[in-house]
Amino acid sequence: MADLFSDEWMKSFQGAWNNEPALSDALAKIDFNSIIGYGFQGDDGPTGVITVENGKVTAAGAYNGETLSWDIRAKQASWDKWLSKGIGMAGLGMAYTTGKMKFVVGDYMAMAKDPRMAGPFIKSFSVMGTI
Repeated sequence: MADLFSDEWMKSFQGAWNNEPALSDALAKIDFNSIIGYGFQGDDGPTGVITVENGKVTAAGAYNGETLSWDIRAKQASWDKWLSKGIGMAGLGMAYTTGKMKFVVGDYMAMAKDPRMAGPFIKSFSVMGTI
């Protein structure tokens, strides 16, 4: 298995994201466009990045200095837990308030208050778990 958020892993995530209607189709309905970085707390930048256009991931790979809409960081152990067990709204709120999940870029509160975004965000963790 490829390392979490590596170029190879991110490309696999792209396919899984695009094949999950509860994620890609749900975000297409709200014309969601973003560049999302994923990585580890303490690192200078994210490890991997995806470009989402109208809900679909159109590019994925290693982070290469892209200007991010979202930059989501956590420790490896936290990512491992969320990818193996998933995360619900309560778990997401707890991860954010305890600092286990950090949004270096992006407005967590705006996302969490909008069920059209929060539901797919939570779904992205179960999709990650399939990689």
